[in-house]
Amino acid sequence: MSEQPTPEGTVAATPPEPTDDVVVTHHTFGRGRNKINYTATTGRVVLREEVITDGKFEGSKARAEIFHTAYTLDDAAPGTRPVTFAFNGGPGSSSVWLHLGLFGPRRVIMGDAGELAKPPYELADNLESLLAVSDLVFIDPVTTGFSRSASGHTSDDFHGYTRDVESVGEFIRLWTTRHGRWMSPKFLAGESYGTTRAAALASYLSSAYGLYLNGIMLISSVLDMGSVHFSEGNDLPYQLFFPTYVTTAHYHGKVRGSLQNKLKAAEDFAGDELGRALRLGHRMPASERAEVVKTYAALTGLDEAYVDRADLRIDLFEFCAELLRDRGLVVGRLDTRFTGPAEKGNAARMGYDPSHSAINGPYAATLNHYVRAELGYESDLVYQILTAKVHPWSYKEFEGRAVEVASELATAMRHNPHLRVHVACGLYDGATPHFAAEHVFAHLKLPRADADRIEWKYYEAGHMMYVHEESRVAQLADLAEFVTRGTAAE
Repeated sequence: MSEQPTPEGTVAATPPEPTDDVVVTHHTFGRGRNKINYTATTGRVVLREEVITDGKFEGSKARAEIFHTAYTLDDAAPGTRPVTFAFNGGPGSSSVWLHLGLFGPRRVIMGDAGELAKPPYELADNLESLLAVSDLVFIDPVTTGFSRSASGHTSDDFHGYTRDVESVGEFIRLWTTRHGRWMSPKFLAGESYGTTRAAALASYLSSAYGLYLNGIMLISSVLDMGSVHFSEGNDLPYQLFFPTYVTTAHYHGKVRGSLQNKLKAAEDFAGDELGRALRLGHRMPASERAEVVKTYAALTGLDEAYVDRADLRIDLFEFCAELLRDRGLVVGRLDTRFTGPAEKGNAARMGYDPSHSAINGPYAATLNHYVRAELGYESDLVYQILTAKVHPWSYKEFEGRAVEVASELATAMRHNPHLRVHVACGLYDGATPHFAAEHVFAHLKLPRADADRIEWKYYEAGHMMYVHEESRVAQLADLAEFVTRGTAAE
């Protein structure tokens, strides 16, 4: 039916101001003495801004509607009960991955590399859920999930580094206030670009609101984009990705021996001979360079001539296309354990990411079912799992330099001596390699004595390391311990 035109001389009706639309449900999981009763609150909360005219406050108006899911333990004292605010990255990702993959009380059953489950997939109780030690709040930034900008605002008002930090920070402040949780121990958990957001938020929340954190969980960390973005004139990523190339080659049988021995050799080579060769360029003697090429090829299983032609500069997308070319396969980016058939046998770069293809369907199906059938939230909107609609993402604050938030994290840690950091790395993560994270933290502007406030955990999995069942169980145990220690009296 066509829309009727507004009669001449009349004014179109102003859209009504949105209101919060949340649904509360009650659930149980676990058995016997491990049984947990909890409440789930799901829906959109309206973020508002003050309206001031000629210096006079005239009320507030809606800026955005933020979709979230909160889980709170029943009959727990809110003043002592920790709360963890969690989000994923992208930019453009909803929180579904941490929600249904790792932290939440329900989880996706999707299988793993080489053993993927068939659709329509399953949900099961997550008996290792972080809910056992912390309440959980999963946040979908504007344009992701069901979150949207309000009338009078465009999505671009939120699609950028500072805009994103401010809107997510305002949601955290609002939720903390409305639920009486200012006296609760508070944690942030971010994955991928979510770690960039978390580091920036730690500084922003303390400076803007005086909201200090007990801890930050950085899962697949990237605090300096210059360490992971291949670009002309920036040789650093060619060093920092190299150990991941070696672990990947080992996983797929291209090189033999102990994984730990290969990894140690790869890190030593990347930090020494490879780094020196990249720095020297044509100044390196030909015989010495030939030895570097030979070692590079031996450690990665790549053809020596290919390494030589690439001038020791093989980016991730080229590596993923080349490693298993003889098998007609490309390697995954998010998780290099995954493979898929190559679109073109002679393509220089991977045409798609088999690991993303493997996880996208299971998480989309289960989230769309779960939020409606079990949490009782109804919406005809598309739940944006991972959307490109947030691009172009603004980094105007970093014009002329690399995007980095390690300095923001250091600031937050200097201001709050009790703030602790947990860094989780997947050895098969081709998006945010562990060696790059180590490099960035090694240059954090903190006294050496503060190094014990940062802990590291490694898993034989990829970017979403919880896809690997053994890693999922181990990771949740590590995170539960981190939260428990972060809230214990000193």
